[in-house]
Amino acid sequence: MPVPRYTSYPTAPNFSAGVDGTIYGSWLRSIGEGSRISVYLHVPFCRQMCWYCACHTTVTRRQAPVSRYVDTLVREIELVSERMRSRPTVGHLHWGGGSPTLLTPADVAKLREAVEAAFRIDHCAENAVEVDPRTLTYQLARALGLAGVNRASLGVQSFDPIVQQAINRVQSFSTTDAAVTMLRTSGIPAVNLDLIYGLPFQTVASCLDTVEHALRLQPDRLSVFGYAHVPSFKAHQRKISEHALPGAAERQAQASAIARALTSAGYRQIGIDHFALPGDTLAVAAEQGTLRRNFQGYTTDKCASLIGFGASAIGHLSEGFVQNATKIPDYERRIAEGRLATVRGCMTTPEDIRRAEVIEQLMCSYRADVASVDAPLDQLEKDGLIRRSGNRIEVTDEGRPLVRTVAAAFDTYLPSSTATHVTAV
Repeated sequence: MPVPRYTSYPTAPNFSAGVDGTIYGSWLRSIGEGSRISVYLHVPFCRQMCWYCACHTTVTRRQAPVSRYVDTLVREIELVSERMRSRPTVGHLHWGGGSPTLLTPADVAKLREAVEAAFRIDHCAENAVEVDPRTLTYQLARALGLAGVNRASLGVQSFDPIVQQAINRVQSFSTTDAAVTMLRTSGIPAVNLDLIYGLPFQTVASCLDTVEHALRLQPDRLSVFGYAHVPSFKAHQRKISEHALPGAAERQAQASAIARALTSAGYRQIGIDHFALPGDTLAVAAEQGTLRRNFQGYTTDKCASLIGFGASAIGHLSEGFVQNATKIPDYERRIAEGRLATVRGCMTTPEDIRRAEVIEQLMCSYRADVASVDAPLDQLEKDGLIRRSGNRIEVTDEGRPLVRTVAAAFDTYLPSSTATHVTAV
């Protein structure tokens, strides 16, 4: 069953042009003194396109477009801060992409200075960056460390050379190992690895071999996502032969095998697609019931507002969601004109907020109080995916891999949506 990943509710396909920069500006003014915000910096550039990618990114061989974009990011940070009546504290900072490792050390310093000028920064804030090991240099790793980055997520996907050729991402184990060393010696202590199952020519055996190599790097966390094949949405995915993709049963077998291997190695499974060492803050949050879910997946981020900067970046405030223009020229033009780059979004209703809470509870802890919302649950219970007790439901052990399907029962937008989603596993 194709269902959303539920990193937000309502989900992004339900955003509309009814929310623009003027509305976003009024929402920013409502952020009060003493508020804590999460900041997302989107860098939508890569050196080459990976065929599996579903992100908003642009391939460039030149540095000039990246540097020009950084200047626009700095200006957007200024425009947003000008519309706030207070100077909130950043409790979580995330550098995403594309690939932030296409930035120069000077770019990193410039962006860090812009954030520090606009907001207060909690010295305990998680400051995370997404890393393409193929483009990381020691100079950049050192610049990230000096900018306060304390966690890095490295894209791996698969160490199988056959799979790598099929997805146009050739990346040796030694390249990844060298990147991990550069980050740790630059004062970035926490390392995450991103893996994918369901890729072309992937098998259970090749997935387990990738896990074996990944464990040699001693990551603090791993994310394990199912490949989302949506060629109607991302044309470059047509370069992946559908005949080479594993079927539903094989995808399930790959996901289960990876989970068993990681839990046997001492990692705790966090939700549907994350694994963390017992002492990692993500594992602690899951144990204490404070785990959250947002556009970066599972997180310890407790900030009330998420402010997104950059082309296609999404933000979340108490009033609703906002998203910037996706195309880089459009984004840069709006900022150059002194406008916010918001082109779509969604005002959340009290009903949306109640359903979002239920969906997040299900995604994070597999249980929820559903007294405040109605949903068709009889078939889910009959199929053995959930148990009901009064106003509470709990996802069964058998149903956990399909928790997105359970969450979809509370999504009132999904039945009429024309958006393309991926299968639940």
